[in-house]
Amino acid sequence: MAPTLGRLVIYTRKLDEMAAFYAQHFGFSVRRSATDRIVELTPKTSGATILLHPLSSAQKEGQVLVKLVFDVEDVEGFCRTAQSNGLTFGKIHKTDSYAFANAKDPAKNPIQISSRAFAQH
Repeated sequence: MAPTLGRLVIYTRKLDEMAAFYAQHFGFSVRRSATDRIVELTPKTSGATILLHPLSSAQKEGQVLVKLVFDVEDVEGFCRTAQSNGLTFGKIHKTDSYAFANAKDPAKNPIQISSRAFAQH
């Protein structure tokens, strides 16, 4: 049996701000434990869990080359809704079969919304 991607780790000094960002804009549930320094963000439907890990003093936020891509059917509609909630995406890029737009989370990590998963191949 092949392993599946279950979790992504984001290192940050902005644990509370990041948890609120992903909960508000992408519908994640926030789980904290008094005995664990990691904040767990679980999707309300399916998909990977995000683990927010405290950044060490030697690390720089947004330095790792990772982009989180969220699958949405209606990129333009999602951008409008996100804008009304305080999240601004850049230009919507369109290909022959899908659209996508980019933004940054509070720790300056790149994020993207894309309709690629729903494209006819």
